Amino acid sequence: MRTWAEINAKIQAKQAVVWTAAELKARVKEWGVARCARTVDVITTGTFEPMEASGAVLNLGQTDPPIKLRQCWLDGVPCYTGFGAVDVVIGASQLGEDEGAERGGGHVIADLIAGNTVALKAVGQSTDCYPRPTLETRISKDTINQFYLYNPRNLYQNFIVGVNGGDRTLYTYLGPLLPQLGNAVYACTGALSPLLNDPDLRCVGIGTKVFLGGGVGYIAWEGTQHFPLQKRLPNRVPIGPAATVALIGDAQQMQSRWVRGCFFKHYGSSLYLGVGVPFPVLDEQVIVACAVQDEDIVVPVMDFAIPRRVRPSFGLVSYAQLKSGRITINGTQVRTAPLASISWSLEVAEILKSWIERGEFTLNEPIAPLPMDRAFLSQDGLE
Repeated sequence: MRTWAEINAKIQAKQAVVWTAAELKARVKEWGVARCARTVDVITTGTFEPMEASGAVLNLGQTDPPIKLRQCWLDGVPCYTGFGAVDVVIGASQLGEDEGAERGGGHVIADLIAGNTVALKAVGQSTDCYPRPTLETRISKDTINQFYLYNPRNLYQNFIVGVNGGDRTLYTYLGPLLPQLGNAVYACTGALSPLLNDPDLRCVGIGTKVFLGGGVGYIAWEGTQHFPLQKRLPNRVPIGPAATVALIGDAQQMQSRWVRGCFFKHYGSSLYLGVGVPFPVLDEQVIVACAVQDEDIVVPVMDFAIPRRVRPSFGLVSYAQLKSGRITINGTQVRTAPLASISWSLEVAEILKSWIERGEFTLNEPIAPLPMDRAFLSQDGLE
């Protein structure tokens, strides 16, 4: 029906018809697939959720005399310094070293994006070309050369629901799980989630341009733990964690509203991140995929009380059930709660829509597809 070039020409002429995924899902019921496909050019999706497999790369700029960093801390959070003289990498889930620290790399990244200064302390390896032994200063995003996010695993295509069938509260990456099935927590936004609207990854790939933290980012590679071979329903939606992507973007252009450090009690730090992905309406199949509803997507309910990689499941529930506020497990009504913000996810899609309508954001045709045959390997041979 359309090519990437044709869609971009309409965007540049400010003539593109753009709908959010929520608008498409509501309209396709009345209009049908064919009419929607003839009408709309781009569909935008968005999410705002914790993505702990995120991090930032910084180049500090060289000192006089120069230094070769071998240990570095930003606001007390350890960084990796093995790439070059003054290149620093900080992970969102890295905790500060102070006893009882409830602040980590996600908070440092968010502070820098907000324009705040952070304390830098470093130890160097003294050499003939890098004689300086130590460095203490304060830095901001305006006083360093590069500051960009590189996130090795974002945008899980579906995930799990966490519950606790044991006798004590468990503190997890989903937050506190109350004993005796006291609550059920889910992280994915269901039918709003970007990759669930493109289950076979037809519209996204390496080079896809996205909304990342309030700025522009790109899909750099497949994400870690990318598992497109996950079992799928007839509508091609996976029944558990499947595809992921690695994202990259200039953090100096991002907005603090869409990048928030957070801390999960007795677990660690993470980073709330707003990500939006546009889909070109190349054919009717794009509409079919984006028309998926919460009742069409299921997710496994996993018992975290069993300390195994493969945990017992209480079966599958739909996102429509999860968003109703309660699910039934073994005859028991269990309260549900999302980690993701549904309203902020909708807002990400709306902002991306406005950028495209104003001709400020064109679409990138991927330079290479994401693999659809990647298996999931584990270390099951270890005790």
